[in-house]
Amino acid sequence: MSASSPFDTRLANLRARMAETGTDLVALGPSSHMAWLSGVHPHGDERPVMLLVSADYAGFLMPALNAAAARKDTDLPFHAWSDDQGPEAALTELLEACEATAPGLSVVLDETMRTDFALRLLDALDNPRRRFTEDTVGLLRASKDSEEYAAIKAAHLLNDSAVQAAFAALKEGITEREVVALIQDHYKANGAHLEFCSVCFGESGAFPHHYPGDTALAQGMAVLIDTGCRLNGYPSDMTRSGFFGTPDAEYEAVFATVERAVQAALDAARPGVAAREIDRAARDVITQAGYGAHFLHRTGHGLGIDIHEPPYIAANSDAVLAEGNVFSIEPGIYLEGKFGVRLEEIVILRADGPEIFSEMPREMQRRG
Repeated sequence: MSASSPFDTRLANLRARMAETGTDLVALGPSSHMAWLSGVHPHGDERPVMLLVSADYAGFLMPALNAAAARKDTDLPFHAWSDDQGPEAALTELLEACEATAPGLSVVLDETMRTDFALRLLDALDNPRRRFTEDTVGLLRASKDSEEYAAIKAAHLLNDSAVQAAFAALKEGITEREVVALIQDHYKANGAHLEFCSVCFGESGAFPHHYPGDTALAQGMAVLIDTGCRLNGYPSDMTRSGFFGTPDAEYEAVFATVERAVQAALDAARPGVAAREIDRAARDVITQAGYGAHFLHRTGHGLGIDIHEPPYIAANSDAVLAEGNVFSIEPGIYLEGKFGVRLEEIVILRADGPEIFSEMPREMQRRG
């Protein structure tokens, strides 16, 4: 890592947070936590690989097979082990370097780490007290830095152009799968790859996680496109809804209700506000319009290296939002046998409220 690397800053911030929380050791597996903290994203298989961080030392338990490939991403020390030796001696050496041999250490475990990795570490420690990353790495990851903001913004601008191209290509007879392929090709042509894509025609839109199929577009069908790419390590995520032909009064009313719900959530989102209050703001609009039973999911999720990560904008969430948090606002109404409408924005929370990454208007997309 160079002196100007964001990973140096993140490691320093983690150590400050460890001191504040009385944490002796942080242990991360080959996960997005490891990638965020170090830039290293080794192949994850049955061979134990971990990044351990203490107040004065940080190093990797690293399979020798992966060492050369991982070295280009970090200058942190490796405690390498080979298949014929096994990881035990290297892990002991790493724990000694971390001064993590005393009894009763407070250890933070990566909640996404393989169970056998975690148990191997816990077995090597003397009566540790363990918890997960919520108040250390997870907390720090939830507030995005300037490099992350720039990457997420670029991914969303590309997503805007892909979705605009998809709606522009709609014609009678085109299938959901064909629209997915168009979007995927657009990403690829611009240096990104498809993270996910749900294209829903007509009744398909009533299923929030519809898998695109061979349904062909025809006059009088609602259209919902929820898609995201991954560009330079960070994803985008956006949903736009519209109609092929002339929408009826019911679709118009549902669309207007969902738009009001989005705006209510945006208005409620401020630093210091509980995530559940954002969910309530959107949900109240939909309930008061008579569609409460048809809002089938939470209002949003955090987004970063992972497309779904804390904070979760849900009715049962105790999370308090902070400046720098990035999350979705995506209320929806789903009428089985008819259509669905969802409108989704990814926002970053600023001191005075949310900034939307997408620059594509939420207005109804009309074609045909």
